[in-house]
Amino acid sequence: MDKKEELLRIIDQFNMTYESEEAWHGNSVVSTLSDVSWEMAAEKLTPNTHSIAEIVYHMTTWRIFVVKRLQGDAVYEVTRARDWKSFGQFDEFEWEALQMELSLSQEELIAELENREDDEFLDEIVPTRQYDYYTMLHGILQHDLYHVGQIALLKNAIAYKGISKKSGTAEEDYFGGGGYDDNYDDY
Repeated sequence: MDKKEELLRIIDQFNMTYESEEAWHGNSVVSTLSDVSWEMAAEKLTPNTHSIAEIVYHMTTWRIFVVKRLQGDAVYEVTRARDWKSFGQFDEFEWEALQMELSLSQEELIAELENREDDEFLDEIVPTRQYDYYTMLHGILQHDLYHVGQIALLKNAIAYKGISKKSGTAEEDYFGGGGYDDNYDDY
């Protein structure tokens, strides 16, 4: 049995979730973000909801936390100020930088895991936490998937909102026609 067997499975899950076109759950992080413009990333549906940009920042923040813990940094914490960022001025450059930081967090995370000689550390407790590395790694995977689902929903809502602004008949425009008629079959 390979002494990194479980760790290799976890690395595979990180790669699948982040960039695979064959992820079981649906679109990967990269695929979900691929057609998000900076304008879409900045938009908030309501004043008290997060934008896609804020969610990407939040995802990256927690990925950095995981990398820091894997590197042995027991001091780094995700503070309230560090966890969510509101963007005053937001533009294409800022959006590209956010996506690059997310990509770098993936590279650093995979590099840290690949550098391990075995997967015995997975049972060790994470410094300043009450869970082990195994739980932390699976937790960040789940965290990414949760937020990718949010981003997908936000993309659809922003597109729907944009369509309804154009014509005033959002349902007609969004669903591609004049509604349902007697010949419509719902399979």
